[in-house]
Amino acid sequence: MNGWTAAATVLLGGGLGTALWGVTTGPLRRRVVAQNLSTALACPGLLLLSQAYGRPSYVDLGLVLALLGPVGTLVFARLLADELAEDPPRARGATWTVAGLGAVAVIALCVATGPSRAMVKLLVIGALLISGNLLASRALSGGFGGGSHG
Repeated sequence: MNGWTAAATVLLGGGLGTALWGVTTGPLRRRVVAQNLSTALACPGLLLLSQAYGRPSYVDLGLVLALLGPVGTLVFARLLADELAEDPPRARGATWTVAGLGAVAVIALCVATGPSRAMVKLLVIGALLISGNLLASRALSGGFGGGSHG
């Protein structure tokens, strides 16, 4: 086991375990936030595993997850808008923490990769991951036009 595998294990084990608990229990507002954060945690985990095992195909999976994860959350936000308006999620701290973890993972991987096309791909994935997570979290908390923001 190398450092990349250990980091991926901690991220996936701790983060996704907590997110799984949040998705399976509690009120709707906690379940949708946990679903959003689970995709934001799984993507850096895949990127770390890609480096650990030397498998570039895992980076492609991370790219797909960075694109489709926030889209899925936006679909949930739209379909559950009435229920979420009654008790909107407030997960600003968790959202920024997960965004920070994603940024740290992407920066560490960029340093390890060095200047190349692979590094540009990692930077694009990181930008998509972080901006998508923040956008989806904002949509869950009431959107951009009105409502409670948190």
